[in-house]
Amino acid sequence: MSEPAYNPTELLICTASRLMEDGTTAFIGTGIPMLAAALAQRQQAPNLVTVFEFGGTGAILEDLPLAVGEARTFHKGLHASGICDVMEAAQRGFIDYGFLGGAQVDPYGNLNSTIIGPVHHPPKVRLPGSGGANDVGSFCWQTIIIIRHGKRSFVPKVDFVTTPGYLTGPGAREAAGLPPSTGPLYVVSNLALLGFDGDTKWMTLLATQPGVTVEQVVAETGFELIIPDAIGTNAPPSDEELRILREEVDRNRFYI
Repeated sequence: MSEPAYNPTELLICTASRLMEDGTTAFIGTGIPMLAAALAQRQQAPNLVTVFEFGGTGAILEDLPLAVGEARTFHKGLHASGICDVMEAAQRGFIDYGFLGGAQVDPYGNLNSTIIGPVHHPPKVRLPGSGGANDVGSFCWQTIIIIRHGKRSFVPKVDFVTTPGYLTGPGAREAAGLPPSTGPLYVVSNLALLGFDGDTKWMTLLATQPGVTVEQVVAETGFELIIPDAIGTNAPPSDEELRILREEVDRNRFYI
């Protein structure tokens, strides 16, 4: 069988980009979410309003930002302010989606980007920490998690809850004082697209990536997934998506 004409990073970017809807507001984190948003603005979502942690709102991503606080996150934007303003906008319900990553995710969509290991001090591994991820996961209407698939990442319980998903299950977010009807919507990985059961809030397999079997997804997940009767298959990156990514979005191949 011939090798695919794209790499796992390009597959992640294209899958995440297709979830971005025109005319919505999306909190964009560093890395793959930036490339996904830039691709979406050139494809199905020209009116996507990007929101960056340090105050850039509505930037047109003609040139790829390398961090959430640099000048290109304000380029041709609607508003240039600061971190307090954009976090307040999320708290007031003005941001539809938050795109986040992490080192670990559990069945309820809780994310860890703080430490690896059972002890906080000193930890086995120290990670970058929350930044604005906790606020994004707490206050945006829906969050979409982008993460590479494997048992080290998909774990039964995260070592540290940096960003709340559905915490311990139905009703737990509301009991913690978080807004009702918020929480993780999708998990995008290099193996699958996953969601969350409406009743139990447990992670559910929705679709496999091209060439990936359900058995492969199950084998690389550190907990039992809900497997529905009907499971889709994501389309591979199109020639046009790859052209835009390689020639326009990430010309210098910083990420892809």
